[in-house]
Amino acid sequence: MNIRPLPLNQANPPSAVVDVIVIGSGAAGVGAALEAAEAGASVLVLERAGGTGGAAAQAGGIIYLGGGTKTQIDAGISDTQEAMEAYLLAACGPAPDREKIALYAAHSVAHHDWFVDHGVEFEPTLTEAVQMEPTGTEGLVWSGGENAWPFNATIPAAPRGHLAKTPNATGWLTMKCLHEALATTTAEIRFDTAAERLIVDGSTVVGVRATSFGETFDFIARGGVVVAAGGFVQNDEMLSAYAPTVRNGSWKVGTDGDDGRGLSMLLAMGAATKSMHAGECALPLTPPKQLTTGILVNRHGQRFINEDTYNGRIGQRALYRHDATIYLIVDEEAYAPTWLGLKATVVAETVEEIETELGFVPGSLQCTIDLYNRYAVDGQDPLFHKDPAFVRPLVGPLGVMEVKPNTIPYAVFTLGGAITTVDGEVIHVDGSTIPGLFAAGRTTSGLCSFGYASGLSIGDSTFFGRRAGKAAAQRA
Repeated sequence: MNIRPLPLNQANPPSAVVDVIVIGSGAAGVGAALEAAEAGASVLVLERAGGTGGAAAQAGGIIYLGGGTKTQIDAGISDTQEAMEAYLLAACGPAPDREKIALYAAHSVAHHDWFVDHGVEFEPTLTEAVQMEPTGTEGLVWSGGENAWPFNATIPAAPRGHLAKTPNATGWLTMKCLHEALATTTAEIRFDTAAERLIVDGSTVVGVRATSFGETFDFIARGGVVVAAGGFVQNDEMLSAYAPTVRNGSWKVGTDGDDGRGLSMLLAMGAATKSMHAGECALPLTPPKQLTTGILVNRHGQRFINEDTYNGRIGQRALYRHDATIYLIVDEEAYAPTWLGLKATVVAETVEEIETELGFVPGSLQCTIDLYNRYAVDGQDPLFHKDPAFVRPLVGPLGVMEVKPNTIPYAVFTLGGAITTVDGEVIHVDGSTIPGLFAAGRTTSGLCSFGYASGLSIGDSTFFGRRAGKAAAQRA
């Protein structure tokens, strides 16, 4: 399909003229549409699917919020804006977007209240059992390894993963609340309507050409177009070009709409990009949490990370540095199948047997375990500083759980995208902003340059979607 911008003088008579057009009705799109509509702008949302919600509606639904939200305070948790900002700067690099992180931390409490004001309820209860969505209605989890090394060594830790009040996955409920709020405004959503090309008047974006059931429609926006069309994890050609490592994942997190079309339209306008190689990789190793007392090793039988950290950090490290091939070594006391059914494939009385079975260099794993056990006797882990609660000597017999894409989901999605200002204005490769063009969500490079914490996608997308929608409305 043609993604080149369409000159206005070649467009059809407009099917509608509004203040703001939003492409996509996921977290970023609904944030943009709500903010623009509540600012008094006329808003048209173009959604290629037959319903709303995007990838956020299918997600676990964690929202990364902190700095002392009401939910944190009511749960008895102390947090500050400064601690949240310091954590995000440390976790979202290398080269994190400092301006966006500072703004997000400064307004996180208000963003929490925005969710509440739009119908999302958070139960002020913390669960320690998981770093994902709980099986109960608890509203807080540790979702980024804030309480694990290296972050807890220098930054006051606080749980910031907020979840809507419902068991298990909560993304559907969060998006349901936001779309019910959008339905009370004058914003119009056109379903089964796919944006195809941006319409331009010179270098200014003034509208969108879209198709629906074989018909072509041209829509004009007085203020601007907000592209909130998701990432490109479903586009193998783009992955091969920009993020080939992500292709090694076994579960692409996203909808069919995450095919990069929105980003491609921005690229055709000359948009600058950042971190196009970057991808998140969740690796659901726990629960049960007792498995954390084991050790993770690579193909050389060497530890490479503290096992009590965030599963996304483990997943990224395994995917990008260890060819998605790692092993969890546990003893009989700790062993249990994971919640996804991952079991030990090798059980042995001696480490030497494991080395032979896995093809390790003789003595490599033995050296790793000997060193680990030497300090574990005293509850210490001087190499990777695992919490002493999870440190004890490993005693045979030992079991090996093979953590590979064919045994456990390596759940991946892209993090890179178009560079925008904090108000969602798309930046051209020459450093200027492209008039009338805004973007938010996974179509852009947001808070995360590479590192990640669960909940940053919905938090980032809604927050900067809101700012983009407001800026477009003001431009109108």
